[in-house]
Parts: sequence; structure tokens; C-alpha cells
Amino acid sequence: MIDETHIRELLRMKDKYLYHREGQELEFKEQFNLAGLADYFRDFAAFANNRGGYLVFGVKDSPRVPNGLRDSSLEQFEKIDPEKITGYLLEIFSSDILWEQATVKIGDKSFGAWRVHGAQTKPIIAKKNEGKDQIIKNGEIYYRYAGRTQKIQFAELESIINRRIEQNNNQWLDLMKKIGSAGPQNAAILDTEKSLIEKDESRILVLDEDLAQKLKFIKEGQFVQKDGAATLRLIGDVIPVDKVEVVKKVKEDLLKAYPYTATQLADEIKTVIPSIARHVIWKAIAENGLKQNADYAVYIFPNNSRKIQYEQTGDAVSAPSIYNQMAIDFLINVLKEAGT
Repeated sequence: MIDETHIRELLRMKDKYLYHREGQELEFKEQFNLAGLADYFRDFAAFANNRGGYLVFGVKDSPRVPNGLRDSSLEQFEKIDPEKITGYLLEIFSSDILWEQATVKIGDKSFGAWRVHGAQTKPIIAKKNEGKDQIIKNGEIYYRYAGRTQKIQFAELESIINRRIEQNNNQWLDLMKKIGSAGPQNAAILDTEKSLIEKDESRILVLDEDLAQKLKFIKEGQFVQKDGAATLRLIGDVIPVDKVEVVKKVKEDLLKAYPYTATQLADEIKTVIPSIARHVIWKAIAENGLKQNADYAVYIFPNNSRKIQYEQTGDAVSAPSIYNQMAIDFLINVLKEAGT
């Protein structure tokens, strides 16, 4: 989640004006308007193609004064459905853009903030025209320069391409070193997308559902004499097979178990507590850790690599969550007890 302390720092005053200026990692907007999404998405791609950055809403331009969001703008900002925004971004751009959202209150003023992460795979390219006057154009690459978003220039694009080639080469070199160390006769390929380990067409190791439940990756402790050596401990029996067919099975329909998006959850709560503000609901979700509790919610990941990243680090970044009825009932009780 966004660090609210950092947003407050970005809005820190010096005399009558803001201390911080717009730059490569910061863009201020006076108000939020859903009609301007294409303009904001252009900034998303620009930040992602550089080091990432923040869009902060509620700051007047020339001079920079933190006036806060009007009620109408705040209401629109809080109605944003993260799943829909993530879906729009995937439709418009070539790669996944990781982002987070927060509403921050300073005194009697409210501000909206988006944090965009630097992309792991660059460049992110527009796949279609979007917005009024086609502010986003098919095939264009946007980049964040000092205080402005624009089409990428030659030097920055060349740097991105060279860095991507270098990363790819390093990955191949690392793989070849490991194969050379193990010996090609002992090496196999682990395909994380197909969930199988393959040596050649006739020798495939597949973990069935029952055995997969008995597998554990060891994160603590050593099971070899050499310190630091990678260890995989198998608990259970491995039975060799001559031929297998890999079938991906869905164990449960998550949408039936968790039928509510964040927006739908908020709407359900507002039928019981009409005066409740959405940012209060989001805060209650965060404070009570509902997103991390499978009794109430699960994350929806756009791809397998994001899911693996979450399992390894616990960082879901901008992955949207879906909720069940228990989450709604829990939040209603919490909010009523708090007197909100």
C-alpha cells in the first residue's frame, strides 16, 4: 500500500507554497475527473518506463498550493474500481503496469494519490488510440522527463533497449553456467507456466494434485552439507510415468466464493450505513488486514509470475481483491462499533 507519510511529505509546505516541485517521479493535478483517465494513463506509462512515480490530486497550479479535492472530485476518486483500471491499462498498453491508490486527509482537506511502479519489462508501448483527441496513440512510447510527460526520445529508448538486451543475455549466460555445472545429461527445464519439468519428449516429470500438496520448498534450514546450496525437500512418493497429459484444473470457482469487487463491497456496506465514506471503508479493510485473510478476501493476479512473486515476498502490489459476504458483515460491525 501507499505510504501515507510519504504523501504528506510530498505535500509539505514551505512558507505559502509546496516545498516539493514536479519532477521525474512526481506530478500534481488540481482536481480528479474520470473524463481525464486517458491523460492519467499516459502518465502511468511514462512513470513505468522510467523509475516510477506519484500522481497527487488536489494541488492548485501556478503557484503550487495544496487546496485539496472538491467533494465531487473526491467522490469520483473514491468510486474508482481497481479491477477496472487494471483492465483498462492491460487493454491499452503492451505490459502490466503496477499501481496503488490512496486517499490522504491533511487537516480538513482530502487528497488523492496514485503510486506507479517502474516496469520490470520495458518499454511499455501503447496498443491502441485512447482518449479525447487521441491523447494516447497506437505504437507510441511515453517517458517521464523532468516535470513533464512526452513521447520518448532516442537516447532514453536506446538505453531501455540496450538494458533489455543485456538482461536477456545475462539470463542466458546464467542458465548456461548452471547447465554446464550440472552437465547437460542431468539438466531439465522447469516450465512454471505449464507446471512441469521436462528433459526431453519422452521423459517428463509431472506432479499430480495429491503429490503437489505434499511438496514443500525449504526457506529455513539446510539439508545439504554445503552452506547456501539450493534445497528442495520432497515429502511423499514420486512415481515415474511414461506418458502424461497436463491438465490445468480449477479447484474452486473463486467468483462464487468471493462474489464482490471492492466497489460492490462498498455499495453493500452503504446500504446499511448510508453516510459512510468509501475512504473510511478502504481504511478499515487495511487496518484489519482483510486482503491478506482468505476468510474474507483473495487477490486476483493478472498472470502467474505476479502470483509467484506474492507467494515469495508477500507483496501483492496493485493486484485487486475480491470479497465474500463475511467480509461485508465484518466491516459493518467494525464500522458501527467505531461510530462512523
